[in-house]
Amino acid sequence: MIETMRVYSIVMLAPFGIRPKGTLAVRMLPLAQALVRRGHRVVILAPPVQNPQDGASCRSYVGVPVIHTAATPAGAVGMARHVLALLHLARLGRPDVIHLFKPKGYSGLAARLNLLLAAPAPLVVDSDDWEGRGGWNDVLPYPGWARMLFNWQEHDLPQQAQTVTVASRTLQTQMWGLGMPPERVIYLPNGIARTALHAPAPSAVGYPPTMLLYTRFWEFTVADMITTLVAIHQAHPTARLLVVGKGERGEEHQLLHLAERAGVAAMIDYRGWVEPAQIPDLLARADMALVPIDDTLINRARCSVKLLELMAYGLPLVVSRVGEVNTYLTDGQSALLVPPSDPVAWRVRLCCCSPIRTYAGNCLRVLSRRCARLFGITWWNGRSTLMHRLWLVVDT
Repeated sequence: MIETMRVYSIVMLAPFGIRPKGTLAVRMLPLAQALVRRGHRVVILAPPVQNPQDGASCRSYVGVPVIHTAATPAGAVGMARHVLALLHLARLGRPDVIHLFKPKGYSGLAARLNLLLAAPAPLVVDSDDWEGRGGWNDVLPYPGWARMLFNWQEHDLPQQAQTVTVASRTLQTQMWGLGMPPERVIYLPNGIARTALHAPAPSAVGYPPTMLLYTRFWEFTVADMITTLVAIHQAHPTARLLVVGKGERGEEHQLLHLAERAGVAAMIDYRGWVEPAQIPDLLARADMALVPIDDTLINRARCSVKLLELMAYGLPLVVSRVGEVNTYLTDGQSALLVPPSDPVAWRVRLCCCSPIRTYAGNCLRVLSRRCARLFGITWWNGRSTLMHRLWLVVDT
């Protein structure tokens, strides 16, 4: 007798809206769409924390409705409204599973309150960053009460969940350290939709050899990057650095100031934060991408979507060997891997290898094949199969 697959009703709680940050768009949405293709019903609920223009809206993204709660003023009253709205919508359809993404903030409070009410749906918690002490609490300018709340949520919510999904091996270890049994912690690294994969565009004719730095700046020490740029400039005087991104605390100003003092300001083309639609044209100007990463808990814990995007665009990479980088890349084949926080090693790898464009051409095919194999649509379909089996366990 053929067993009929059970159809699950799933509510995913997002930490913030669909833009500008990426958790909803690049982690939650592809997984939700893969689950819908398997016949499940999925809805994503999101507080429009940084995108109030999307407040009180419902839009469908390839079969997955994303509902933003109404925008509210800052303060205790606004926070309470967000939490209660998320709680009401989450319980409205009596879902089989509530999957909380990031154990913090408004959605974390809503998920915790749900467990105190009658007939709560089983809770699954997803972690894609280390948020509390030693993580984002130490980087972002949160008020003291918020730091205390986030640190408590990150320790409490996973222990209230039936199971936890994590984006990195470091987060898996962190959850074990909180007392979670290993069989209840599921490794679920990020993927990228096949629609984002395409053949690399050649660097535009007439541009000098160009390296790309696509960053939010907190990943590395700016002074180390300047040391590396000075060495590159001495070895390849015509090379240029295209910088795309903006720092959390204005670190881009430090980069430009130190570059001026070191005499390499002319090699930097700083573009700042750009709209996502503009990024492909900028990447097409680059011959290779630099991905410096310091060895910190934040960097070990994350599963960088920016790195996946660079792989998907077919850009050759020079990357610090930290955390999940080893899952994606092989030194000397799909990338050049460098010890973290080591400007000397960067100088040796970049200045003693073949010219930039020669190296770029040598590894494009390997990188594109690896990216398509590992991180295409089958990646998320496989993860949706894993999640289906996971919820069968949650049911029992």
